[in-house]
Amino acid sequence: MDPVAVDKIFAAKGRSPDKPVLILVRSRDELTRLVAAVPAPAELLMDNVWPGGLTLVFQAAALVPTVLTAGSGKIGIRLPAHPVARALVAAVGRPITGTSANVSGRTGCSRIAALDAAIAGAADMTLDAGDLAGGVGSTVVDVTRQPPVILRSGAVPEDIVRQVLAAD
Repeated sequence: MDPVAVDKIFAAKGRSPDKPVLILVRSRDELTRLVAAVPAPAELLMDNVWPGGLTLVFQAAALVPTVLTAGSGKIGIRLPAHPVARALVAAVGRPITGTSANVSGRTGCSRIAALDAAIAGAADMTLDAGDLAGGVGSTVVDVTRQPPVILRSGAVPEDIVRQVLAAD
């Protein structure tokens, strides 16, 4: 929630300010202060897919910094499945940004030894979570639209998202 810290992430990644950054939460309970509303389709997806590789895009609450939303008024939120990510969010005690550790446009890394020098040099700290599975990013679903729209295919197959939403 610190715009200066978020700006530092954009600078380190060379990320365009018109691309929003998602946040990781430790539980669904945190949504009440981060989003304007939790639509029924979002509830279904959270019940069936969280924690894991699914980012849900909500209408952001007023307290969410504009830099996180890239001026869109929307915020992507994910409940991570990885135990180290979950422990980090829990230890911090509030949401944290959840962007990959790579320079924008470059391949992400799955182990600390492969971390881009530009990212490592810009970071105040590096946390080694061991070798990661890597691969595709999270599936991103905009739940502000009716019906919800899959913005990016990823870790959760689109057919699973559609099946869950069809159960409504």
